Amino acid sequence: MADKDGDGWTECMRGHRHWGLHGASGLLAVHHDDLGTPYVLMQKRSWWSHHGGTWGLPGGARDSHEDAVASALREAREEAALGDEGLRVQGVYRDDHGGWAFETVIAESAGLLAAVCANGESDELTWLPLPEIAAKELHPGFAATWDEVQRAINPETVVLDVANIIGARAEKGWWNDRLGAATRLLRSVAELRLTHPTLAQWYPRIVAVVEGAAKGAPDIPGIQVVAATGSGDDAIVGVVGKARAWERTLVVTADRGLKERVTELGAKTAGPKWLLSQLDG
Repeated sequence: MADKDGDGWTECMRGHRHWGLHGASGLLAVHHDDLGTPYVLMQKRSWWSHHGGTWGLPGGARDSHEDAVASALREAREEAALGDEGLRVQGVYRDDHGGWAFETVIAESAGLLAAVCANGESDELTWLPLPEIAAKELHPGFAATWDEVQRAINPETVVLDVANIIGARAEKGWWNDRLGAATRLLRSVAELRLTHPTLAQWYPRIVAVVEGAAKGAPDIPGIQVVAATGSGDDAIVGVVGKARAWERTLVVTADRGLKERVTELGAKTAGPKWLLSQLDG
């Protein structure tokens, strides 16, 4: 286990030749401007590199001790002098070729962060608006997955109707200890890897709305806890209403009235079983 122990060529089960003995990863940094237009940090590969002159993402071989996120952030530092400040990882898209995979790490960027060609692997680094990307000569691997990957670049938030979910969970005696039940639920959610239809790993923002006796629920790493000052439903509607136009919001509740209210604001909904089945699984 050592730095750069992933460098080297390998062949996948499809008979393709790939760089990266342990697979490879790249960073897809995306920033939405005030009008909601996504900008993606794109790299034009040096002429001498594999598929030189094409456009793709800063990235490269993954070392044996790294996961996809660590590898992609390291490659972004090495190739684009891009630190992880101002970046929030949203998820990982996995393109599995059988025995070898490229993992695209999607990260929301707080702005059009400064990026420079920090080594000889790039001829150019620039933030391109989404509509202009398809017009470029794209790296074949990037082009093959771009249609699917771009559907997952919008920030996503999951809002939990904690009181409703606790009721559906029906722990023994939960009604006598709503604070304890809420705390246990949130701690379980914080440790859970939620499933996503496109991404192999998904890291949405999670907002948990608590009310009544559960308002004292403690802060949980990775979860924003919102204590309702009045109706829990009103607090959830308030959270959804603050979402930016390009953000996707999923509200987890079985309350029909609440579902109607948040749907009118553009949110999607899922019943508590969607979450509880993953916790139980």
